[in-house]
Amino acid sequence: MTGYGKAQAEKNNVLITVEVKTLNSKYLELNLRLPKAYTDYEMEVRHQLNHLLVRGKANVTVEVQYLGISSTQINYNKELFRHYYQTLQQLAREVGAPENDIFRLALQQPEVVSTPVVELEEEEWKLMEETIRMAAKQCDAFRIREGEALRMKLHGYAVEIGRLLSEIEKLDSGRIDNIRERLEKRVEELMSLDKMDKNRLEQEMFFYIEKLEISEEKVRLRTHLSYFEQTLQAPDSNGKKLGFLSQEIGREINTIGSKANDAEIQLRVIQMKEELEKIKEQSLNIL
Repeated sequence: MTGYGKAQAEKNNVLITVEVKTLNSKYLELNLRLPKAYTDYEMEVRHQLNHLLVRGKANVTVEVQYLGISSTQINYNKELFRHYYQTLQQLAREVGAPENDIFRLALQQPEVVSTPVVELEEEEWKLMEETIRMAAKQCDAFRIREGEALRMKLHGYAVEIGRLLSEIEKLDSGRIDNIRERLEKRVEELMSLDKMDKNRLEQEMFFYIEKLEISEEKVRLRTHLSYFEQTLQAPDSNGKKLGFLSQEIGREINTIGSKANDAEIQLRVIQMKEELEKIKEQSLNIL
């Protein structure tokens, strides 16, 4: 699920900025950018983010500014800059690319700009840890808002399936009687033409009509829809359970469609399948 969070904290002339961006993914895929001074803490940061984010393709950037460092303390490697600039300029001319961004690109190359190495203190690490937590909480809040919108969508799809099921229940009330009536008329026609075993024929009719019966499927489908709604309302994350329920709902819909033998019911079945596909697609975004 997509999410975004950004937090800043300042203490003792140290400004820490943490930005968290997440996209939907089945597992946690963490892309972490840390300043060089924080390299020794990378495992601790990853462990913290694993616990906070749980899932998603996450890009996390940590930036540190030492406000006490003046511009005179920033060193520029002029020779290296010229080398990068001239090389990029030559490449741009060879391929006919614009040269307006070459200065910025050359300045961003490794070791062109350097600042004094500041030793990381425990207090600063705690400040960064707290800033990461704040950014992750903002990202989580973003996800919660999006999750609520997604819950309403899923609720709407399930309600529509339930409405279509109610229509099927109305259509089904006289369906078997109509089928039986048509069969009896046809049997009477056949009986008048040739001798037939009436008892055997009645048994065959009974088995045929039994195969068209969808009462159990309607009850199970209604039960699955009710449980689906309960699962949506639960405070815990239930993506797998919703996925399982959508499979069970699909099984009952398919069975109703295969047994109905009625054009109007078949139309509702197709519409129910359309809503179910929307549920399956959206359920992939839920942990």
